[in-house]
Amino acid sequence: MRVQHILNRVQKQPGFVYGAARFVEIRQRPALEIALRPRKHRRARCSVCQKPAPGYDTLAPRQFEFVPLWGLLVFFVYALRRVQCPRCGVRVEGVPWAEGKHHLTTTYAWFLARWARRLSWTAVAESFHTSWTHVYRSVEMAVAWGRAHQDLSGITAIGFDEIQWHRGQHYLTLVYQIDAHCRRLLWVGEERTVKTALGFFRWFGRPRTATLRFVCSDMWKPYLKVIAKKAPQALHILDRFHIVAHLSKAIDQVRAEEVRALKARGWQPVLTKTRWLLLKRPEHLTPGQLPKLAQLLAHNLRAVRAYLLKEEFQFFWGYISPGWAGRFLDNWCKQVRRSRLEPMKKVATMLTGHRHLLLNWFRAGGIISGGAVEGFNNHAKLTMRRSFGFRTFTVIELALLHTLGKLPEPESTHSFF
Repeated sequence: MRVQHILNRVQKQPGFVYGAARFVEIRQRPALEIALRPRKHRRARCSVCQKPAPGYDTLAPRQFEFVPLWGLLVFFVYALRRVQCPRCGVRVEGVPWAEGKHHLTTTYAWFLARWARRLSWTAVAESFHTSWTHVYRSVEMAVAWGRAHQDLSGITAIGFDEIQWHRGQHYLTLVYQIDAHCRRLLWVGEERTVKTALGFFRWFGRPRTATLRFVCSDMWKPYLKVIAKKAPQALHILDRFHIVAHLSKAIDQVRAEEVRALKARGWQPVLTKTRWLLLKRPEHLTPGQLPKLAQLLAHNLRAVRAYLLKEEFQFFWGYISPGWAGRFLDNWCKQVRRSRLEPMKKVATMLTGHRHLLLNWFRAGGIISGGAVEGFNNHAKLTMRRSFGFRTFTVIELALLHTLGKLPEPESTHSFF
């Protein structure tokens, strides 16, 4: 079977014919060059308006890189014609295998973009003997096409969160769709300010914002302020994960302070190496940790009291009625204020200040959870680690949308995977 027959089967080019194929050496590697020529009596089309137009002249032959076959680099070779278009003037003809001045065929660009979801961009470039820039441009093309064709209708639940990007106080704001039927990354913003959150709602548009029923976020003030202003009709639910994280941080502070106090008095270091005993849920403890926790709970320590208060708070999530959940929350906060544990008292004050938003979790009937947001955040962090530290916001935005955005792709006659 000839190479031309294979290419006609997997990548037919309307209006053009595959010619002779020959072995050459490109980039110090064996490669396959395949000539292309227009069909007889087929007029060239203008690359702008896509209408047939009379010929003007012919440019020098150009190489277009195609998907590698059998470990060989593959290039299409074609001399582009210029046309005298009555509407657009003198233009280079449009060809079905490439767009604009790109030296990659569109098929190969989509091939690289799909692999860039699975591997780091550097690994993709090394694996297919191309450049990092080609991989970047392929991902850029895939994201641009996907954003232009994605369906944003029917979105009723979104989640706001942030992840640290660079060292220090540098964050990205990520907005996800968390509907049961579709969960994906919708938007990426730089920093976590009021301006950033407003930028999402400007992009999302008023008609879509008006259809939102649920918004999930943490207690970061800029998010609370903007969501209350832009989506007042939506039920704003505080993320359960962040509330538990505040409790865990308070317990760790109490434990660290008590460790220093016991050490200064010369007492037995009973709290040494007990951090994860106090932070883990009992059901997540290993068989070796359970006896140690039982021994620790026998002591009347401040860290133990903080741990018991945290575990008692877990009953809050078991309520169904917002009224009964509110009573439990009020009683628990009152108990914490009498505990003389300052870090825990700060958490109780914070929860009291956001009481109404906390109870929205029960008003939503438990059907919306921030767990999906945290799961997406873990994937986002993995994408950033795999990227080996992209330095510009544009590149990291492309990588996150490409990996987590579930962007559509054009239909193709053949899959190279």
